[in-house]
Amino acid sequence: MPTPKEIAFGALAGTATTALVAWRMLVPYLADDIATIRRARQVPKLTAETMLSGKFLVDIFEDHVARNPKKTFIIHEEKMYSYEIVNDMANRVANLALTWNLAPNATVATMIYNEAAFVWTLLGLLKAGLSDAIINYHLTAKPLLYSLNVSDAKVIIIGAGDELLESFMEIREGLPAVAVYVQGKAQGCLPPDTLSFDDAILRTLPVNLCRSARSHVKLTSPMCFIYTSGTTGLPKPAIINHAKSIWTSAIYAMFDFSSSDVVYVVTPLYHSAATLLCLFNVLNQGATIVLRKTFSASHFFEDCRLYDVTVLQYIGELLRYILSLPETPLDSVHKIRVAFGNGLRPDIWTEFQKRFNIPWIIEMFGATEGTGVLVNTTQKVGACGRLSPLMRLASKDQFNDIHIIRYDPIEDSPIRDKAGHCIKIQPGEQGLIVTPIPETYTGFYKGDKTLSEKKIIRNVFKDGDKYFNFGDLLYMDKDYYIYFRDRVGDTFRWKGENVSTREVCDVISTLDFVQDVNVYGVQITGTEGRAGMAALSVKDNKDVTPSMLQSLYRLCQKDLPNYARPIFIRFQKTFIVTQTMKHRKLELVEEGFDVDRIKDPMYYIDNDKKTYSRLTQSSKERIINSRL
Repeated sequence: MPTPKEIAFGALAGTATTALVAWRMLVPYLADDIATIRRARQVPKLTAETMLSGKFLVDIFEDHVARNPKKTFIIHEEKMYSYEIVNDMANRVANLALTWNLAPNATVATMIYNEAAFVWTLLGLLKAGLSDAIINYHLTAKPLLYSLNVSDAKVIIIGAGDELLESFMEIREGLPAVAVYVQGKAQGCLPPDTLSFDDAILRTLPVNLCRSARSHVKLTSPMCFIYTSGTTGLPKPAIINHAKSIWTSAIYAMFDFSSSDVVYVVTPLYHSAATLLCLFNVLNQGATIVLRKTFSASHFFEDCRLYDVTVLQYIGELLRYILSLPETPLDSVHKIRVAFGNGLRPDIWTEFQKRFNIPWIIEMFGATEGTGVLVNTTQKVGACGRLSPLMRLASKDQFNDIHIIRYDPIEDSPIRDKAGHCIKIQPGEQGLIVTPIPETYTGFYKGDKTLSEKKIIRNVFKDGDKYFNFGDLLYMDKDYYIYFRDRVGDTFRWKGENVSTREVCDVISTLDFVQDVNVYGVQITGTEGRAGMAALSVKDNKDVTPSMLQSLYRLCQKDLPNYARPIFIRFQKTFIVTQTMKHRKLELVEEGFDVDRIKDPMYYIDNDKKTYSRLTQSSKERIINSRL
């Protein structure tokens, strides 16, 4: 027989259980809210601690050197570089930089492959209180010339590699007369008017500079410039100040990143995913980074096993290439505990996680020059973040700074109310993501100020405010999960409806014969809007068969609304992509469905035959003259 006390405790427990069940019924994703809030709070906490210490990342690096000099910092091509060795090389760079007598915060441009020299060159410049314009080493000709000129670099450093030097020498005459140093070569092997970097640093000492050498550096001072690699236009140097570098170096705190972790990086260090997220977080915690010069699907997990990698940094498209490899018994043999990145398609997400036994995938959304970030820590497949009312209420300063507003793709501008202010989307809608611009704002890009101005939306929620426009459309589901949809401009209008290229891609990519898909809109004379067109590549470069076309037709009929079904299909062997594996659409949009210009096989939707039929000059004319 229970005692009165036991009865009382039982009643309380029953009440608590009933209340918890009730809460879960009313708020089914309460646990996800709590988990997201708890993990997200680690970022501002660590950021504040770092800023209050008065230290920058280079100072934190020196602290790690003093505490644990023999710890492995960088692994590259089976060579291991300790914190002490990297610091010695960075000191030589810093002491060389002092001889240049540059103004405080002056810019030095560097074009270096993924290797240890990239890291110690950057750290050496920071020790001397300078800024690093990190140049995309794939650039040549006009884009390279533009990137170097807009950097206003007072010194240029070219990394080891004949290809880099050749690309530079081709545009040398278009540059101002500044000192040019080349790594990996002795002076006698270099063209006139260039200097051997290796010879120069051998004449310097590997001793630490006094921190007073960078006493002029402030949180708002530029640390480096990372060039955006958009799908169109020339690269723009995004300003990464020291405050932003500290904030991005704390993001891995969301998954308890520590000095014992080993991060694997195959994306270029000139890209923000590799430098701002991976390298800077490693510097913050004193961890280890594994660098690979270029991505190799066949070596990816071999490296992870060899170096006991615990953290993967990914771009979604890379994982698709890895999945295309034959399965092996070693696929799940590794020490990876988390994969962190962006752009992971839902179909790839599930398959990759299952096949390679990845415990935790964290998808994020952000931009190099952006003022906010979304992160999905709860493994909701396909989502890049979460923004619920409870999250906004519990953490006002963090989640209330991210907004998604209604957007008109025809006018290419936000939809505003009668007072002229923007309107927040509701669950089940998509819109434009914006984040507030801090008072410390000094511009998003170096150079032409009009480029920065184009990223600003004013009078968003009240007169006089200003927000950063990511230029991306995101969707919020009924449970407040956020999903990336399209870049502004990728969404097109057809039959009076907005077509999401991401939605069409997600549907078509489920076909087992599809290797890759790129969806865009093309103009048809005499019609309004743009007709949907999809460029496809077939797995193993197999020939297109009638059954493939019929399967594609049936899938689009079943899973896509009438207005979103592609009118045209183009089969390509290879896709044009940026260096960060984003699909380029400009060339495809310009070529349209011109059968005289395009050699790739093209097809059109044939509702009479319930398939996609071959597009010829005669069928093209018939389509143009029809009402589609």
